Amino acid sequence: MTYRVCFVCTGNICRSPMAEAVFHARLAEAGLDGLVEADSAGTDGWHEGEGADPRTVDVLEAHGYAVDHTARRFHASWFARLDLVIALDAGHLSDLRRLAPTARDAAKVRLLRSYDPGADGLDVPDPYYGGADGFEECLEMVEAASTGLLAAVREQVEGRAA
Repeated sequence: MTYRVCFVCTGNICRSPMAEAVFHARLAEAGLDGLVEADSAGTDGWHEGEGADPRTVDVLEAHGYAVDHTARRFHASWFARLDLVIALDAGHLSDLRRLAPTARDAAKVRLLRSYDPGADGLDVPDPYYGGADGFEECLEMVEAASTGLLAAVREQVEGRAA
């Protein structure tokens, strides 16, 4: 049975596709890419059908990550098929928990940086209105949290196999 993770930010063109790309790479490195599926979405539909922000693509490719992304909006009906919904900031966390059809679904929503024990805050700041430095900083935060997230997902996947 496949374990499913969805990363969610506002427009699904900066932070969440970045988190998705990094996590795909971590899954492949860990040999879990056949057992875990990861995708991303936005709380709003402003950019539906568009590719990732070019600055996101540039930063990811410069660091060796593959990017193949089309923005979409998160729908409440998706909770039924997802095991974990990863919010990139507290606003997304609130929006997603409010959107969740059940308390069990709301409990699936977590903040990405909660998986980084060294994080000095739990939000990944939105780099959209800034320069390239903000996208680099975003990637650093995503990479740092991905290690802990991978460990948590591995534990869940192995628990299913037991």
